[in-house]
Amino acid sequence: MEEGLVVKERLAETRTRWREIGEEMKRLGYVAGPMVAVSLSFYLLQVISLMMVGHLGELSLSSTAIALSLAGVTGFSLLLGMASALETISGQAFGAKQYEKIGTQTYTAIFSLTLVCIPVSLLWANVEYILKLAGQDPHISYEAGKMVMWLLPTLFAYAFLQPLIRYYQMQSLIRPLLVSSCITLCFHVPLCWALVYKSGLGNVGGAVAMDLSMWLNVSILSLYMKYSPHCLKTRSSISMEIFGGMGVFFKFAIPSATMICLQWWSFELLILLSGLFPHPQLEASVLSVCLNTVATLYAIPYGLASAASTRISNQMGAGRPQGARLSLVALLLLAGVNAFTVSLAIFLSRNVFGYVFSNEKEVVDYVTRMAPLVCLSIIADCVQGVLSGVARGCGWQHIGAYVNLAAFYLFGLPISAALGFWLDLRGKGLWIGVLCGSTMQCLMLSIITALTDWEKQASKARERLLHETAES
Repeated sequence: MEEGLVVKERLAETRTRWREIGEEMKRLGYVAGPMVAVSLSFYLLQVISLMMVGHLGELSLSSTAIALSLAGVTGFSLLLGMASALETISGQAFGAKQYEKIGTQTYTAIFSLTLVCIPVSLLWANVEYILKLAGQDPHISYEAGKMVMWLLPTLFAYAFLQPLIRYYQMQSLIRPLLVSSCITLCFHVPLCWALVYKSGLGNVGGAVAMDLSMWLNVSILSLYMKYSPHCLKTRSSISMEIFGGMGVFFKFAIPSATMICLQWWSFELLILLSGLFPHPQLEASVLSVCLNTVATLYAIPYGLASAASTRISNQMGAGRPQGARLSLVALLLLAGVNAFTVSLAIFLSRNVFGYVFSNEKEVVDYVTRMAPLVCLSIIADCVQGVLSGVARGCGWQHIGAYVNLAAFYLFGLPISAALGFWLDLRGKGLWIGVLCGSTMQCLMLSIITALTDWEKQASKARERLLHETAES
């Protein structure tokens, strides 16, 4: 009799637990779904430009791919990583109901990232010469250098956009992000087509379209922040507090940028290394197609990661470690479903998706052979995307940076070099090596997350917020 009661109690607890997980999955989906669209909007600006320019010829495709790769490596990844610091400090401030801090932290981030854009601009001005020194084809170097220079307005717009996205994300104000992203994307498609094919600008037209589209997105979000009653609690005036908060911002921004950049750079490095093979235009074109496919589809795990950092940072700031643990379980379930669905779709369409980027049969056939590796990368991205979001929500960016350094640069890239150049597997070998790095990254982040003391992490978050409040 007693055993029967115990069994019933355990079944009731299990049902309650699964109901809680189901409710948490709904809450996460509310944030993750629109954030997928927001993330996709930026990637699709690049992908649409690359697709349209790619149909101008192999030289245009390869040079634009390298230009976007370099812009990502030296600019966009850096700004994205630094802005991710707000996922810790603003998310935990919101959880602790310190609303007035969020607007000031956003202004601090915008000012800081704009300063970072200045040395990046100087680097972009010399891209053509850097590529030639690295042994790249002179024609590709010239076209890529020209393209990067025309992307400078996009760089400065990105410095405004990323902090604004975090401002809305940490408050779960998702609708304005979704609306602005949809408007921007609808504006970009016809504009890019007209500038690439009708204006005579050619591949430069793709860059100009990105410039105008990015600033449109920034304008929409800025106006909503200034005038919407939904932003009343967190909206603050521009004051000297912006400069006072730079120390705390950079404390989290530098390891955040290091964590994200180390991973991003490892993939982008494949494009540059492909230029050293005997057929650089073909290799660069194929790897750029694969990389842009993975980057575009990464919007889904990135949306989950955004939900992870939002929910977990809010829970930590509010002192609810059990809620953070529940969010993690729900996130991993969502990541598993996404990994299976998306990788299966890519594998089934492996014979045709290369035509989206190029009409060259040689390119399409090579992409088909790379598709199984792309599917494995998508699965790894789903797992590490969620775990990286957890790391940002908890403020473990420095640990994530060490993990990415070891996984990609001490493990993955040496394998890439050996397979690509020594065993002459070329692009396929490069990709296999970085896939090994992704697998190692997932394993290390999983171990760290499994060993986490959530009560201690919540206590540390509360102590930091109280300390900042006392100082101000």
